[in-house]
Amino acid sequence: MGRENPSDGKEEEEEDVDFEELGLDPRLTRALSKKGIAKATPIQREAIPLILEGKDVVARAKTGSGKTFAYLLPVLQKLFSESGSGKSAPSVFVLVPTRELCQQVYLEASSLLEFCRVQLRIVQLTASMPIMDMRTALSGPPDIVVSTPASISTCIAKGFLQTSSIKDSLSMLVLDEADLLLSYGYEDDLKSIVAHVPRRCQCLLMSATSSSDVEKLKKLVLHNPVILTLSEVGQSKDDIIPKNVQQFSISCSDRDKLLHLLALLKLELVQKKVLIFVNSIDNGFRIRLFLEQFGIRSSVLNAELPQNSRLHILEEFNAGLFDYLIATDDSQRKGKEQTLKENKMSSKKSKKQLRQKIDAEFGVVRGIDFKNVFTVINFDMPQAPAGYVHRIGRTGRAFNTGVAVSLISSAEEGILAEVKSMFGDGDNEELSNCIVPFPLLTKNAVESLRYRAEDVAKGVTRIAVRESRAQDLRNEILNSEKLKAHFEDNPKDLDLLKHDKLLSKKAPPSHLREVPEYLVDLTTKEASKILKLTRAAMGIKASKKRPGFRRGLGRSRDPLKTFSAEPRRKGRKDRLLELGFSK
Repeated sequence: MGRENPSDGKEEEEEDVDFEELGLDPRLTRALSKKGIAKATPIQREAIPLILEGKDVVARAKTGSGKTFAYLLPVLQKLFSESGSGKSAPSVFVLVPTRELCQQVYLEASSLLEFCRVQLRIVQLTASMPIMDMRTALSGPPDIVVSTPASISTCIAKGFLQTSSIKDSLSMLVLDEADLLLSYGYEDDLKSIVAHVPRRCQCLLMSATSSSDVEKLKKLVLHNPVILTLSEVGQSKDDIIPKNVQQFSISCSDRDKLLHLLALLKLELVQKKVLIFVNSIDNGFRIRLFLEQFGIRSSVLNAELPQNSRLHILEEFNAGLFDYLIATDDSQRKGKEQTLKENKMSSKKSKKQLRQKIDAEFGVVRGIDFKNVFTVINFDMPQAPAGYVHRIGRTGRAFNTGVAVSLISSAEEGILAEVKSMFGDGDNEELSNCIVPFPLLTKNAVESLRYRAEDVAKGVTRIAVRESRAQDLRNEILNSEKLKAHFEDNPKDLDLLKHDKLLSKKAPPSHLREVPEYLVDLTTKEASKILKLTRAAMGIKASKKRPGFRRGLGRSRDPLKTFSAEPRRKGRKDRLLELGFSK
């Protein structure tokens, strides 16, 4: 059993705490200052001193609360004081469920080390790495390894990591997003790793939710840990959803979801940037094809894409090069198991029938740091209330405000009721009404767009979705593989890649790009104006122009079209030559 560390909402009463007061090394505090981080979050205030004392810690705090730095900072400080000589294995393992989170933790730790100017080596391991690259990465050895459990298990099995060396050298083990590690199928890998972890090793377990999987990991890894369960306002809805995120719902039929999504985006009733969640890849491309007919460019982030493409899509979205990202949430365990079965069956078929394998280490709902997302739209509701919490956690991060809008069909009312019950019982009106109807979208505004929306939706057929999905995949594989060597030599050219290109075979009709004035409902028009003024007051600028692109660059470059049957018009120089003047 662990020792509970009571919080009881005291964090909000405390004054802001500087990182120096937490006992951090001056090099780390200067690095944080250079990164623009001035004050510690509640989880950092509580966890960092305990980790520096050498205690095992279980930290549960909501998404976006700063859990990554809560363990990275004390881990790095401990490594600063170690001599590091004579070690034959890494000192720290950081185990994460997805390669996206692996990349994020690796980049955060690398940036801190760069600012600190300390000679510590950190590497990341993923299942997509060639075996020899894994062996090379572990030579040395590195001080910190950020990896999925499967990759560490593979390295132990291949002999790249000697079990005796792990027992001698490993001083810290971190399980990040622990509530997902078992649900992603890593239980056997974790057991094989833990068997070689020395008892003196300090273990940290970070999670956004409490579950039976977390309890199982606590018993498997930890020894008499300190348990931190932090909230910002006692036992209220803020235990789960940040108080700076407003939650709304729109009731509509499944058929009318595209219509309502169009109204929200085209009438500018939600703040950009917007993250749209769907439950299937096909639905994501259906939305993308539909929106681009109205001049709304977007990109689909899904597990089919090569890792390089996924990371570049995230970089462009975070940099503000496009405002709308459609994310497929396939984090449900059943969906992943079904996908793996389909891939095994498809591997027995001919090459023409082979499908692109879904990346089992991909996860978009947890771990990815989407920057400056103001609005999350649940086009499809998640299959479980926990999924709703993690989706909403993509906005309202780092003390920013955010909005969540869920489109609810009659079949999804049950999951909405489960989500509401998670916030509080029906007797508490404040907690039960935390998800309220969206007030800015009137019925007249929706109906004014119905004819156009339904007409365009008819053209977004299953065949069109399938073809566009295959086309997008071919394009991204080309970008990822064929041009990989070129981009290594010419990194600036990577900015020219666009992930929001048109997928439709025909150019979108120009008359659909703008909503005619006579179709705009007055109430909705006023609401849109208020949002624009709010955006301006907050200093939010429009999307950045993509570097290297100029107007007219997309026009045809067919040399045959440069010829004309009409004689060339004579210019001033030609007329002067005819009059006898020389050049």
